[in-house]
Amino acid sequence: MSTGLEQVLPSGEAAGEPAPGAAPGEAAGRIQLPPDGLILIPVRNMVLFPGLVAPISIGRQRSIAAAQEAARSERPVGVLLQREAASDAPRPDQLYGIGTVASIVRYVTAQENSHHIVCQGQQRFRVIEFLDGYPFYAARVQLLPEADESRPEIQAMLVQLKQRADEILGLLPQVPAELARSVQGMSSATAFADFIAGLMDIPPEEKQQVLETIDLARRLEKVLGMLVHRIEILRLSQQIDQQTKERMDERQREFLLREQLKTIQDALGDSTEGRGDLDELKEALAKARLPPDIDTHVRKELRRLEKMADASMEYSMLRTYLEWLAELPWTVQDTGDIQIGEARRILDEDHFGLDKVKRRILEYLAVRKLNPHGKSPILCFVGPPGVGKTSLGQSIARATGRKFVRVSLGGTHDEAEIRGHRRTYVGALPGNIIQGIRKAGARNCVMMLDEVDKLGTGFHGDPAAAMLEVLDPEQNSTFRDNYLAVPFDLSTVLFICTANMPDAIPGPLRDRMEVISLPGYTNEEKAQIAQRYLVPRQLEANGLRGEQVGISADAIGAIIDGYTREAGVRNLEREIGSTFRHAAMRIAEGDTARIEIGAADLAAILGPRKFESELAMRTSLPGVATGLAWTAVGGDILFVEASRVPGTGRLILTGQLGEVMKESAQAALTLIKAHSAALGIASDLFRRSDVHVHVPAGAIPKDGPSAGVAMYVALASLARGTPVRSDRAMTGEISLRGLVLPVGGIKEKVLAAVRAGISTVMLPARNQKELDEIPEDARARLRFVWLETVDDAVAEAIGIPIAAAAAE
Repeated sequence: MSTGLEQVLPSGEAAGEPAPGAAPGEAAGRIQLPPDGLILIPVRNMVLFPGLVAPISIGRQRSIAAAQEAARSERPVGVLLQREAASDAPRPDQLYGIGTVASIVRYVTAQENSHHIVCQGQQRFRVIEFLDGYPFYAARVQLLPEADESRPEIQAMLVQLKQRADEILGLLPQVPAELARSVQGMSSATAFADFIAGLMDIPPEEKQQVLETIDLARRLEKVLGMLVHRIEILRLSQQIDQQTKERMDERQREFLLREQLKTIQDALGDSTEGRGDLDELKEALAKARLPPDIDTHVRKELRRLEKMADASMEYSMLRTYLEWLAELPWTVQDTGDIQIGEARRILDEDHFGLDKVKRRILEYLAVRKLNPHGKSPILCFVGPPGVGKTSLGQSIARATGRKFVRVSLGGTHDEAEIRGHRRTYVGALPGNIIQGIRKAGARNCVMMLDEVDKLGTGFHGDPAAAMLEVLDPEQNSTFRDNYLAVPFDLSTVLFICTANMPDAIPGPLRDRMEVISLPGYTNEEKAQIAQRYLVPRQLEANGLRGEQVGISADAIGAIIDGYTREAGVRNLEREIGSTFRHAAMRIAEGDTARIEIGAADLAAILGPRKFESELAMRTSLPGVATGLAWTAVGGDILFVEASRVPGTGRLILTGQLGEVMKESAQAALTLIKAHSAALGIASDLFRRSDVHVHVPAGAIPKDGPSAGVAMYVALASLARGTPVRSDRAMTGEISLRGLVLPVGGIKEKVLAAVRAGISTVMLPARNQKELDEIPEDARARLRFVWLETVDDAVAEAIGIPIAAAAAE
């Protein structure tokens, strides 16, 4: 008798602890069962179908007693699948209710007291009631007869099932021919379905479902579905095996060819070619003069590379990595001598105006000349497009005798574009910073980080956070790129950033920079820039010479006034290029040898004027005020329009206003109501009316607090019925106490007023300290009014002093 667990056979049940009952060798009398009683043998992980022969290994005492009693009395047994395979003594509720009546063909007792029976399934049965008092499982059962097979749909499904069976036999390797003949020779649908279900490699639970399907049509349909599913799996598996075999064969063929090639080269005495590349790599690494700690790391990687097979993927990856280390300028620096006079000449030659910016650059160069080993500051040029931010960086590189490299950060949303990818990834590369250093070929180059205010953030990380180490002079001496995995010194690189709006630069990143503002140009400055730089550049770009084409100063002024509306000169250069292309076409056709372009010729070349003077848009109606705005493309003017209609005191705001601008309008209306007596208007005027405030150009979003003064003046003009003077423009934030608070972008706003033909600008008094930053010619053309309170604004814009208004 077994006293422990026995081995689980694949097609049978595992042995368990002996249960109480008769011993295997006891000679007991014949045990009586009811007429519908049946001896049961619970099994694990197998389902016996009618018509099939299967071996069953038994080890539990109750199963052994059942098999011995059935063999002794020549009775059939019922084979039932148990629900939980781990149970050694399953309860009746842990057995399925439908099984197969089987006859024991053979009973075998092997070594170590193991018992095996060979059973042949005969018929399905359903358990009606489990019986107690027996040394084995027993139950009253109901035999389940099979359905009629003569129906046409049954025969049709049998044909389909045979076709699928032939198909799956064709996909299986080494199928005996006898099995294929047996499949085709079976004519019983019931026997065929049970035969196929018993042979299929599916979980026992799914086989039990087939066994419990009494309706023959449904059983055939279920078996057919399982068969189709297995066919698809075998097809996919066969395709995968074939693809894998082809890849392996190709790699083995390549490996054998390489080995044969090496053998041939050895025989010819030409085996040094493959290792010659490694010698070149070693020589390049030696010339790179790596720092000691990095040199130790590189020697270790070289030893690994020498031991690898040339055909391996890791070989090419490691070789590329070492090539990157060899090509970086670890010690190479430009040694150009800094001459302040020459630097001033270069800056004046490349750029007109920008005196403050040039002075700051010359100060930086003077410090570098006196202290070459000092830490470089991070300069950030902020200004609208087209004012020369990028070209200033190129001029600095010329003035210092350094290499110039530009890295565009606009739209960067992946941290790996700054720090690089780890070299374990396929196709990994260093980040843009290290790539720029390699491209420049010197570690003290001038690196322009363009559009730093347009860094994005995605699920790959925050590039702005990765830039913190790059732009920190205290940290970038040990910058670590993920691909290199060794520190690289960036402290000698002169980083110059550019941006359109400083507010869009993340705060920690902006804190590491010295922001230098580049305002827009006045019309006079644009005319000078066009004559000095744009006209010669466009003549060369269009293949023209100065003796072939001339453009008058009046024509350039007309282009500036009527065809461009910008803070920079980018569109101005495009329009000048358009006039020169027209001239080039006429000269190429042979119409004339020289063309003079005047202001009167522009309409025929460029079309009608694109922009009218802002003065033409002004009106003498009450409720309209001219404000000054600051945008990403420079300063601009905007009109605030207010109207009053009968209503209940609502405030209506239109023109795509942002939340801050809406709050400014609400504050202005509240302030008007509070000052109604001082303004000489009826206190219930706004209770009986709805006020509508609109800012034209409604397709353009607008926001910010600086329109507060303009909104207050527009509402005051509306309430008084007095128009605002058309030559006034204003800006400033207001408080509920009536104070005018300072705002930003004063230079850009003042230049926009000059371009629009404004003669008087009204600015917050606390911005008066910024007057020196405004270009001198702009100051000469404007009258400045400094506002302390909103009363000052009303007195200047409407022309009615508050005291006089109160007296009325």
